[in-house]
Amino acid sequence: MHASSSGGPALFRLVRHWARQWAPDVVDRFSAGAPPAWTVPNLFVIQAVDGAASAEVTVADVARQLGIDRSVASRMVAEAVRDGFVVRSTSSRDARRAALTLTDAAKEFLAASQAHQRQAFDSLVGHWPREDRERFAGYLSRLADEVLG
Repeated sequence: MHASSSGGPALFRLVRHWARQWAPDVVDRFSAGAPPAWTVPNLFVIQAVDGAASAEVTVADVARQLGIDRSVASRMVAEAVRDGFVVRSTSSRDARRAALTLTDAAKEFLAASQAHQRQAFDSLVGHWPREDRERFAGYLSRLADEVLG
């Protein structure tokens, strides 16, 4: 089978695997001694706020980033606000909308998550030649940018 024809199924196998595994791994690994609010849903909201391309991040942006319904995103954001990871303020562009920003606690959680992701990537492809690792990382970043904005 050609690499291009097996790319789709391989991608989806990896997505299914990592979607179930990476976030709970981060929470389990870094939540010892951390506040009990270091949960998978809070991590997803933090990453969605951080990854949104707009200058003012809204609940709709979080919903789009996570691929979920806006009402579900609204409940998740409310939990993240309650747990001290997100600040919700009135949008400077539209008073009917809320602008979301990350707190220092969220940035700490995000940094731990990103460190875990880098370590996971290195453990998966660390044995590859440096040029292959860098090329693959570049392709993954390009794909994420094109798909998620």
